[in-house]
This record gives sequence, C-alpha cells and structure tokens, in this order.
Amino acid sequence: MNKVIFTIQYEIKVDKREEYLSSIKELKLLVKADGLENYSVYEVKGKKTNVFEEVFIFISKEAFDNFDDGENERMDILVSKIEDMKLANSTHYNTLIELDLN
Repeated sequence: MNKVIFTIQYEIKVDKREEYLSSIKELKLLVKADGLENYSVYEVKGKKTNVFEEVFIFISKEAFDNFDDGENERMDILVSKIEDMKLANSTHYNTLIELDLN
C-alpha cells in the first residue's frame, strides 16, 4: 500500500489570524476518517506572515480517494469559515503518492 500525503497551503488575512487559529483548532478535533493516519496544521515560516499548511497522511491511495471531508455539518461550517479568511488566490494543493520501491 502506497501512502498519500495531501497538503493545502494558504495565507490568512492578517486581521483574521486569531479567528483562524480558533477555527482550525476545532477543525483538527473533527477531522477523522478511515485510513487517515494523521492530520496536522503547520505555520510556514518565511517572508510572508500568516501562511499555513494542512497536511493529511493517508494509509493508501484508496483511503485518499474515499476521503470525504463533508461528512460532518460542523466541519462544513468551519471549512467555509476558513475559506472566507483566506487571501484570494493564495491556496495551493499538493498530492504526493509514495513510490513502491520494493
């Protein structure tokens, strides 16, 4: 089984930082799924401020393909709220699929 790492990186509006931190903390408690090995949120250090990256690690491509982050109404509300806090055009997605080198 090849693991999958899925990341979402974005920048939050400066005046929304505290609201974002509160929302993402609650979201982290809700994000659960079969085959989701880990979900973490990181702040990206560099020249820009308020850049964050969500990292999902799935046990397999199948688990990633079956992931539905819309299973929970409260999660949907938080995701929508976080979307509104983001700077326009700052979101970048990345999907990494582990190579089978055996």
